[in-house]
Amino acid sequence: MRLVLPRNFRFEEKGQNMNGKQSYPPDPASFARMNTAEIRKVFLVQDLFAAGCIRLVHTAVDRAVIGSAVPTGGNLGLEAPAEFASEYFTQRRELGVINIGGDGLVRVDGSHYRLAHRGGLYIGRGSRRVEFMSGNPQTPALFYLVSYPAHASHPTKPIGMSEIESTNHGSAQTANRRTINKYIYSPVVETSQLTMGLTDLEEGSVWNTMPVHRHPRRTEIYLYFDLAPQAVVFHYLGEPSETRHIVVRNRQVVLAPGWSIHAGSGTARYSFIWAMGGENREFSDMDAVAMEDLA
Repeated sequence: MRLVLPRNFRFEEKGQNMNGKQSYPPDPASFARMNTAEIRKVFLVQDLFAAGCIRLVHTAVDRAVIGSAVPTGGNLGLEAPAEFASEYFTQRRELGVINIGGDGLVRVDGSHYRLAHRGGLYIGRGSRRVEFMSGNPQTPALFYLVSYPAHASHPTKPIGMSEIESTNHGSAQTANRRTINKYIYSPVVETSQLTMGLTDLEEGSVWNTMPVHRHPRRTEIYLYFDLAPQAVVFHYLGEPSETRHIVVRNRQVVLAPGWSIHAGSGTARYSFIWAMGGENREFSDMDAVAMEDLA
């Protein structure tokens, strides 16, 4: 597929096969036969953040779009790729934004929202013009974007630090002490299907989401960040009886369809942004997997 894109804008489809032709993400049976290179090509997003441009990646799994905006030389406007067949990006979509870089500003239809480091913003369907700016181009904002189709319009809303629900989980004994910060979730932010938040692991803890679970009714997407240069995370996916792993580095993303488990263990502490979209917005909606069922 040839994509005609505006300047400072890149859009690609995720889920291509090894010959570069468009295909849908694999079903569990096909996944079990894939090698490491094939798994990485379909489920791992690398080089998402690039100075001075917007990058978007589309997946057929729940029609999710992930992306980034890194303004370094002026405003970056979010435009609808031709593949959307829409007048503007959020004509039929909603959008979540979390800034993991320097101070930034998001302008939505003329209204300005300042996003400091780790600030969040929900942008509702029908927002015609979305622009991203950095407070200081030398230490630019790193806006992480997640979008799903929306079937209703909800107000654009910044997520202040006082509104984020933070809960502590795990223990030092199981090396998974972590804080889960819920940004975009009901009832704080009304959405069509998007749920989004950020998890921090404590020093000495390396595991997230163990014991594992699945979300048969929705996708989950992980952006790993705050990894040291030589650190990696082993992200686990697949059916409980056919697990595989992907080696993930700083600011890389893993896609997890509803049939797959999703968990990770790192060589050092890290943080990750999780985003979900599908039939159910309830944060606790998950199907637990017993440890003895993993293979």
